[in-house]
Amino acid sequence: MEHLYLVTGANGHLGYTLCQMLRDQAKHVRGLILPKDDPKRLQALGVDVYLGDVTKPETLLDFFKLEDTHFSQEKLVLIHTAGIVSISQRKNPWIESVNVGGTKHLIQLAFEHHIGLMIYVSSVHAIPEKTHGLFMHETRSFDPDLVIGNYAKSKALASKHVIEAIEQGLPAIIVHPSGIIGPEDQGHGHMTMMIEDYLNGKLTSRINGVYDFVDVRDVAKGILLAIEKGTVGETYLLSGAQIQLKELFELLKKYSGKKHSIHVLPRWFAKISAPLAELYYRIRHLPPIYSSYSLYTLSSNSLFDHTKATKELGYHTRPIEETIQDTMLWLAHANRVKKINIKAFIVNMLPMKKIRDK
Repeated sequence: MEHLYLVTGANGHLGYTLCQMLRDQAKHVRGLILPKDDPKRLQALGVDVYLGDVTKPETLLDFFKLEDTHFSQEKLVLIHTAGIVSISQRKNPWIESVNVGGTKHLIQLAFEHHIGLMIYVSSVHAIPEKTHGLFMHETRSFDPDLVIGNYAKSKALASKHVIEAIEQGLPAIIVHPSGIIGPEDQGHGHMTMMIEDYLNGKLTSRINGVYDFVDVRDVAKGILLAIEKGTVGETYLLSGAQIQLKELFELLKKYSGKKHSIHVLPRWFAKISAPLAELYYRIRHLPPIYSSYSLYTLSSNSLFDHTKATKELGYHTRPIEETIQDTMLWLAHANRVKKINIKAFIVNMLPMKKIRDK
């Protein structure tokens, strides 16, 4: 019998990509979105859209209901991607309400409806940081006091609740993506906004740093592999590869054909100006792409080892060049980029295309 996939945060970057992959495989998918969200994109994929809020469990009952369907409870697969990603230093009660409270509500509903499997999408930030030069691996022990930042603490606490539920019999798996980037980001995520602002000439300065980025499509594929091959009770790192911001901007410059270079801010100045950067994006009603916390993140240890996911699930990632190219093309197609030197883009894309075709 076919499975029924319940995807929370279905209009989000990862949630939508998951729904897209599942529908490409002709799977039955229910997508949960907020009542104010536009359902048209998901409906165009053939997703059954449900309106609800993970902070209000009474709004989620229909999402789990199986009456008048041919599905059995053990064929329900809940993929919990909904959450607030924040690099802001400001205290935001919604982060805990959604990321922690929402996860607890879904755990309870998963128990009540005896679902077959729950996939909780955590974050690499839920894992305590090791000394520079040491790789971080999977863990089943999570403590918000051992991680830094409001977002990291919320994901650590939520992961702890999922582990406790597993010990009580919940069939669940936890996955930990690193910094997600890639096409189809309608929600204006931090990295998407940085790329968009650069291409539109709005980004005049940047900082140095390094982080582990992973393509959203690779994370989605990793989740589907975890459903197919993963072991209940296990956790899997779905990371990508480290890249210097300097290298990332060189790729953007190369593929876009833009001639200008942007100014690199000294770290001391970046720390001082971070609150102003947050205020600038708050005025634009957009998430900040530059904050005190992002400065910390870009200087922290970001060596995440996804060997376990590769060995047990068959998880693999694509080159960062492909991700950057596809993100730029999507932004152009979505009319979010004013102008790209198409000739330069095509010329520089050809060598990568040859690699992909091999």
